[in-house]
Amino acid sequence: MGDDDAESRRCRVRVWFGDHVVADYCAEAELAGRYAAAMTRRFAGLRVTSEPLSAADPGGGRPLPGERLWEVAPT
Repeated sequence: MGDDDAESRRCRVRVWFGDHVVADYCAEAELAGRYAAAMTRRFAGLRVTSEPLSAADPGGGRPLPGERLWEVAPT
C-alpha cells in the first residue's frame, strides 16, 4: 500500500460559522465521517464539511478530540 493510498483514506473535517472555520480536524475517513455527523447534529445551524486529504494538503488540521467528547454539551 503506497503513501497515496494512505492519504486518500484521511479526511479534513471543518465546522464553519459563516466564512470562519471554528473547528479544523483531520482523521481516517470513517472516523471523520462519524465526527462530521455528530457535529451536524450538535450544531444544526452551522455548515460542516468533510473533504478527502490530497498530497497537496497533507493534513493541516489537528487530530480529532476523543469520541466521547463529541456529544458533551458546553458548560
